[in-house]
Amino acid sequence: MQPVTTQILQEFNILKDVPENQLQWLIDHCERENLPEGEFIYKPEVPLRGIHFVLKGTIEFYRLQNGNKQIIAEIGSHQATGLLPFSRANLSLGYTLCKTDVDMLTLPKPLIKKMVELHYELTQVLVISMITRVRELTAQAQQNEKMMALGKLAAGLAHELNNPAAAIVRGSSTLKEHLQLFPETFKKLISATMTEEQVDLVTGKMMDAISRQRTHLALMERSALEDEVSDWLDDHDIEDPCDIPVNFTDFGLTTKDMDELAAQVPPEFLETVLTWINNNLTTERMVSDIQEASQRISELVKSVKIFTHMDGGADKQFIDIHTGIRNTLVMMQHKIRKGNITIAEQFDETLPKVHALAGELNQVWTNLIDNAIDALEPKGKGTITIRTERDHEFVKVTVTDDGPGIPPEHLTRVFDPFFTTKEIGKGTGLGLDVVMMIIKQHHGTVKVASVPGRTEFIICFPINA
Repeated sequence: MQPVTTQILQEFNILKDVPENQLQWLIDHCERENLPEGEFIYKPEVPLRGIHFVLKGTIEFYRLQNGNKQIIAEIGSHQATGLLPFSRANLSLGYTLCKTDVDMLTLPKPLIKKMVELHYELTQVLVISMITRVRELTAQAQQNEKMMALGKLAAGLAHELNNPAAAIVRGSSTLKEHLQLFPETFKKLISATMTEEQVDLVTGKMMDAISRQRTHLALMERSALEDEVSDWLDDHDIEDPCDIPVNFTDFGLTTKDMDELAAQVPPEFLETVLTWINNNLTTERMVSDIQEASQRISELVKSVKIFTHMDGGADKQFIDIHTGIRNTLVMMQHKIRKGNITIAEQFDETLPKVHALAGELNQVWTNLIDNAIDALEPKGKGTITIRTERDHEFVKVTVTDDGPGIPPEHLTRVFDPFFTTKEIGKGTGLGLDVVMMIIKQHHGTVKVASVPGRTEFIICFPINA
């Protein structure tokens, strides 16, 4: 095996300008390791042993996400990896695998402090290397985090859109079938002979019913009213289509109204008149259902547009934070319902508009609410309370859940990049790091407090950030 010399280390791009005496010190204090292809240098949560200088071979750093291998970085010959100076990392965040046979030097962790004290140039290039690596990994991981969040939101939104879209398809198809029955009813209607006053009474009753707000009754009350209408039809020897009692009750037509009609309309035409009124009410109901479903889709699209801030630029604007929070809740409605979660809004509606980046703040609300939902998942239910208030020249937003809480040993690490307590594939550990970064960008603070049964994240930033 060829001995390692300072000339060999100078082939490392980061070490080429380091004085030879410092490189020699590195050679004298490093341990040489020869590892076969397929061997793991690290696995998740394994302590980092030191700085590794790859002389030959390729190392692969990856994580598992949704059971799939996600390659984070590939370290080849003449590159350094591992525990770099001043790094806060102590444990491996993923798998480090020898993709080929690897020949490398390792400076043990206990000697890193001594290197920092004795060799400025060597330390400097390694710190620069660490900063560059962290910047690259963070940018990549943040993109992955955004894509994961987008995937979750897209799945929930697709589910939310599917219900009203299916209602429109179903309603329009039923309406088309219903309208095909009109010719027979119309034929009977124009054959009826009634006075102008009788016609006015019939059309007046129908128009009053259509113009009224459709009633929302308790099950027992609705059932009793439908039975009354059904019994009235039997008493007057009128064929009882199953939807007449339903429609008349739904639109507030009572047996009193039917008595008024029976008193004025010739008996031989009463069934035709009631059927005609019922057909119009059925049409109105179907059109209203289609209209409501269409409105729901329109509201969802509007929420998406506001959530992604499509109409805004990249500069700060004066915005109502409640609009962003509420649109975030709309976007996450499917996940909220699926988790059997109650949202309690305690909003101070007198808050002034804040000077902020709307799209960035929406990422903050999304991450905090999503984390709270995940925390409540084991319970199968729970409450998330979102509170807004003014604190002098600051706006304060508190997101609280009644989940199991964050273990004390994790509280100091929740904002660390890549730290996550979620199972593999559910998170990258960058959600709260993104929250911290955005709020700092708004000159604010993020705090967390947690005990079993109560976890709260407190966001505070200037109104005119």
